Amino acid sequence: MSSIPRDSSLLRFERGFVRKRWVCLCLLAGLSPRPAQGQSGEWQQLFNGKDLTGWKHVGHGKDVVENGLIRTQGGSGMLYWTEGKLGDCVIRVAYKMRHHNDNSGVFIRMPEVPTQEHGDPAHGGYEVQIDNEPETSGEDEYHVTGTLYSFTKPLAKPGRPGPEWNTMEITLEGPRTTVVLNGVKVTDYTEGDPVPPKKLDFEPERGPRPLDGYVGLQNHSRHDVVFFKEVAVRKLSK
Repeated sequence: MSSIPRDSSLLRFERGFVRKRWVCLCLLAGLSPRPAQGQSGEWQQLFNGKDLTGWKHVGHGKDVVENGLIRTQGGSGMLYWTEGKLGDCVIRVAYKMRHHNDNSGVFIRMPEVPTQEHGDPAHGGYEVQIDNEPETSGEDEYHVTGTLYSFTKPLAKPGRPGPEWNTMEITLEGPRTTVVLNGVKVTDYTEGDPVPPKKLDFEPERGPRPLDGYVGLQNHSRHDVVFFKEVAVRKLSK
């Protein structure tokens, strides 16, 4: 049976309708209809899932690889990435606490190679905190998961208790630092934004941080156990 010819303008309308409908469905699903081009590179895994190649521990305690996961043990210390400084990038960390709540953190923008003194990196860079219940140790919400420890007030508190997995994405873009935890923005800070004065002796010194620096995982204490299954970085184009 012969087909009935269709008007070209009608075909263009139908094709355009289908295309717009597809874009709308993608947006409703939280997807991007097309991958962004030229905005960032590929994800580079800093932890190979087998051993601590590229990492070094300083301070007390240690970190071990257990069942394919980095496990903090017997702190207080830090495991840092030795292969150079990171800046203008997204750092993705997937972690879980062993107990309902444990303490750890991700150090960023550290200007120098960390030393055996655990306090040094906190004063030179920032600690992105991991601690859902800082009030239990006499601290306030400026010390909750996803904040720049003692510098920023959380925009939200989406941290999941142990042993649930959490995904944290830390974006370093020039002087701006943003932290998204489990898909929810917790921190959006730019150098020079107002910060509260120090309230506790062990809080880091105030002052500007560098645009790039070393990255590390905190080993807080022998009572706190946190597992990391992914530490990855994706560079941003300038």
